[in-house]
Amino acid sequence: MENHELVALAKTAMERAYAPYSKFQVGAALLAKDGRVFLGCNVENASFGATICAERTAATKAVSEGAREFEKIAIVAGSGDYAAPCGICRQFLYEFMPDGEVILDSDEEGMKVVRLNDFLPMGFRGEDIK
Repeated sequence: MENHELVALAKTAMERAYAPYSKFQVGAALLAKDGRVFLGCNVENASFGATICAERTAATKAVSEGAREFEKIAIVAGSGDYAAPCGICRQFLYEFMPDGEVILDSDEEGMKVVRLNDFLPMGFRGEDIK
């Protein structure tokens, strides 16, 4: 799947975001290695710690459907600016795609592709826990 197609799907997911507190809507489209695409949006909660980011929503949906290896994820924000994944999402995604690509889109700057391990250079996985 082409990067621009994933960005378009992420924008569709962003429109479903539930962000009454921050007003910061985020959408994600995650491409699994088997070719399936999983969408996610951020879902806020009055108990802010219970909020879940778009990236983890998409990844959790993928895992619940049996996908455990991902190639790339597109992330967009309603602000029109780049929205890089937060630290928790970086580590969460690293579990399933340490060498994967993160596609960011900005209305003004266009598309940017960054390797996840560049965002999280010392991420770890289960085999690293001793």
